[in-house]
Amino acid sequence: MRPDAHAENKNCWVVTDGSAGMENQCIGLAEAMGITPIIKRIKTKKPWKWLPPAFWINPLQHLQETGDSLEAPWPDLLITCGRQAIPMSLAIKRASAGKTFTVHIQTPNTNNANFDLVIVPDHDKLRGKNVLISHGSLTRITDKKLETEAAKFEEELAGITGPVVTVLVGGSNKCYDVTADTMRDLCGKLDDLHAQLSCFFLVTTSRRTGAENEAILKKTLKDIPHKLWSGGEQNPYFAFLEKADHVIVTADSVNMVCEACSTGKPVHIYQLEGGNRKFNHFHQKMMALSYTKPFTGQMESWSPPKLRETERIAELVLQKLNNIS
Repeated sequence: MRPDAHAENKNCWVVTDGSAGMENQCIGLAEAMGITPIIKRIKTKKPWKWLPPAFWINPLQHLQETGDSLEAPWPDLLITCGRQAIPMSLAIKRASAGKTFTVHIQTPNTNNANFDLVIVPDHDKLRGKNVLISHGSLTRITDKKLETEAAKFEEELAGITGPVVTVLVGGSNKCYDVTADTMRDLCGKLDDLHAQLSCFFLVTTSRRTGAENEAILKKTLKDIPHKLWSGGEQNPYFAFLEKADHVIVTADSVNMVCEACSTGKPVHIYQLEGGNRKFNHFHQKMMALSYTKPFTGQMESWSPPKLRETERIAELVLQKLNNIS
C-alpha cells in the first residue's frame, strides 16, 4: 500500500505496556498507514492495574514514574493494545474533547463503542459496526523491512550454505505447555531434518521458552550449523525471516505464525499439546488457506500466498480516518 499523504501529517501515539506482541501490532498498523508513531510504554500502579476500565478514576494519574508520560498536546491518532492501555485510551478521548481518533487492537474488556475502531482477529467473537476483522494478527513485516533488517546482519549471515531453515521457538502460555519432553521432541525432529537436508538453522527463542528448554536446544544445535539468538540488544529476528527458505514455528504464538506467513515463505507449524477454540480455529484456517502445513520432521515444498492483512486493515482505518478529518 502506498503511504497516505494525509495520514503522514497526523500525530500518532502507540500506547501499550511494552509487550512486543502488542506493540509490534500497533506499530505495524501505523507504518502501513504511512505514519511514524511516537511509542509510549506505560506502567500502571496497583490496585488500578487489576481493575476493569470502568472502575478507574483519573487513569492518567495512576501511571508509575518508570513508564512514559501521557499528557497534552493529545495525538490526532491513538493506537492501543492490551488491557492496561484501555483506560488510557478512554481518558485521552475525553481529555481531547473527542478529537483524538482511537483505535484498539484485540477484544477490549469494555464496550467496543468506547473506541472509534476496534480491530480483532477473526477467531475472536466480537463483532460490531466499528469492529474490523483481521485474519490473524497484524505485523510489521514488509519486503522493505526484511531487506533493511537483513542488511544490518549481512556480515554475520554471510557464507551460509545449504537450505536455510529459520526456527521460531515460543514457550508455555495459558493454552500450551512447552515442557522439556516437548523440546526434546522438537530437537529430535530438527536433528533428523539436518541429516536429510544438510540445512543451516537460524533459531530464535522468546522470554517464555525458559532456561531448561534453551539448554536442551543449545545441546542439540552445538554440532549442527546454526545461529541462535536468545536475547540481547541486536535482535536478528527480521533478518532470520528474510534469509529463510523455510520457517518452522511453534504453535503457541499467533503473532509469530502471522509474521512468518507475511514473508510468503513456506511455514511449518510444530504442533503442541493443548490449545483452545481460538487457537484451533486459527491454525485450521491457516492450513486450509495454504499459509501453513504441520511440521512432522519433513520439509514440504509449496508456494504459499503472502499474508497481507496489515495493509488491508490499514486501508480501512485510513478510509474511516479521512472521512472524519
